[in-house]
Amino acid sequence: MAVRKLLLPLTGTAAGEAALSTALLIARWWRAHVLALHVRVDSRDVAPLAGEGLSGAMIEEMMTATERESSDRAHAVRAMFDRFVAEHEVTLGEPRPGTETATASFAAVVGREEDLVAQQGRLADLTVVPHPEAGEDVSSSDALHAVLFDSGRPVLLSPQTPPKTVGRRICVGWNGTAESASAVSAVLPWLQRADAVRILSAEGYQRRGPAAPELAAYLALHEIDADIVTFEPVGGVVGAGLLAAATDFGCDLLAMGAYSHSRLRQLILGGVTRHVLERASLPVMMNR
Repeated sequence: MAVRKLLLPLTGTAAGEAALSTALLIARWWRAHVLALHVRVDSRDVAPLAGEGLSGAMIEEMMTATERESSDRAHAVRAMFDRFVAEHEVTLGEPRPGTETATASFAAVVGREEDLVAQQGRLADLTVVPHPEAGEDVSSSDALHAVLFDSGRPVLLSPQTPPKTVGRRICVGWNGTAESASAVSAVLPWLQRADAVRILSAEGYQRRGPAAPELAAYLALHEIDADIVTFEPVGGVVGAGLLAAATDFGCDLLAMGAYSHSRLRQLILGGVTRHVLERASLPVMMNR
């Protein structure tokens, strides 16, 4: 099954620009369509935040200012989108069945970003999300977690610097869980087109379930030749060891399951998912 549609929640940040470059690169690789979705703040949401003691006129002024700022930001994001689409030689317009060229379209909507992105992501083969901004805790990345938990579809975390390729040298982080099995299912079309595939496993990463050799045998049934590397934690951190092993391979796409432990436990104690989300400098495809 080929990748035909990508969803990109688009912001006007530097991380958003890198994510747009990444999404357009993937679209050209797959001759797919990118829907760039910019979610505008609803000015009515500021009214409950105004608190008591403010007159109706003051609240109305706040709503007007919010609407103006939201409109200005939407225009800036659209201008950035148009510029990047032209630079990446992607056709601006709606997708058509059977098309052999990459296309992209832009939509601006009003509402809660995490809700709308998760809903739209259910009918996308992949949702590309910007990397958390420098200094921003990954637990606050609402759109990313909304896709992971509420879309039922894979999410690709874009690196902060746009990659030159995505999907030529793929690593699969395997630990035998249902989440990692979902990741393999999602990345399977990519594995069939890759130049090289490596399975990464570790004693401290493996859970109850099939081991890496069994995954390699399964992939062989799909005519995918994958080698296996057992990595070691770096400084006692499994996530750091996983990223180091991917870097050693020259990996340009890491596929893995997300939150095999509960999200609450990962947020409190840390974990592989949390470490990768915060520290990855390459595209990472995640599934639950």
